[in-house]
Amino acid sequence: MQSVDFFTPIVDEAYDWGRIAAANALSDLYAMGARPLMALQMVGWPRDRLPFDLLGDVLEGGAVALAEAGCVLAGGHSIDDPEPKYGLAVTGLADPDRIVTNRGGRPGDLLVLTKPIGTGLVTTGVKRGIVAPEVRDAAVASMSALNAGAARAMLSIGVHAATDVTGFGLLGHLAEMLAGGDAGAVVEAGAVPLLPGARGLAEGGVVPGGTLRNLEDAAGFTDFGGLDEPGRLLLADAQTSGGLLIAVTAGRATALVAALEAEGTPAAAVVGRLTGEHPGRIRVAS
Repeated sequence: MQSVDFFTPIVDEAYDWGRIAAANALSDLYAMGARPLMALQMVGWPRDRLPFDLLGDVLEGGAVALAEAGCVLAGGHSIDDPEPKYGLAVTGLADPDRIVTNRGGRPGDLLVLTKPIGTGLVTTGVKRGIVAPEVRDAAVASMSALNAGAARAMLSIGVHAATDVTGFGLLGHLAEMLAGGDAGAVVEAGAVPLLPGARGLAEGGVVPGGTLRNLEDAAGFTDFGGLDEPGRLLLADAQTSGGLLIAVTAGRATALVAALEAEGTPAAAVVGRLTGEHPGRIRVAS
């Protein structure tokens, strides 16, 4: 299995950016139940504007995340670029009989989320200089956390489907899980774990453009009911290195939550369910 991901700086600290970018690139493999084996780095760097010592910090952060994953860094490629970029192409291995896809969820399944949401809002607040250090640190810790433990937990229990929650937000990635199938979904807004400060930023209008676009798209497949605007923004918030969203039969959900907690995942929350009603659509219960 192979995946690739890279992006511009998400936080000010170069080392943290490297860790987050690597964790994010690995997540696609973890969502499929794969074990990362080898990675190639991709770097765009403005050599005339930023020192190479700073790039060294980025690469160190990425290397630390790869070492934690047991993934070998086999090389890479760099170019001169007016805007810094960093990421990885990752190759992994999975048992063909145990591959988890983002399809296959069944009516009656419960939906379990393994990280809190709100990274888009918090990092936007960081860029505007209005976020407290403890709020920033909580977001960095969540984004830097590998989804390896979540992958081990879901493989040990047996699940129907999973996806990592990234740029399309919780609602967008859940919609992908529903596409072409016979299930709809209900999301319990109050059960969705949030990063510290995320709700306040949504209430204050500190919202990234990607989140606004996600919310506009979500209006086409989501019935929000009485959920307020900040709540809608949170469910649509564009995530970086988010958690896994897992569809598991109701009879195994308690065991999955326990396995996730034993792995120390940032969250292990039942946030909704799949239903045979309104196939392809999401209903939010607030």
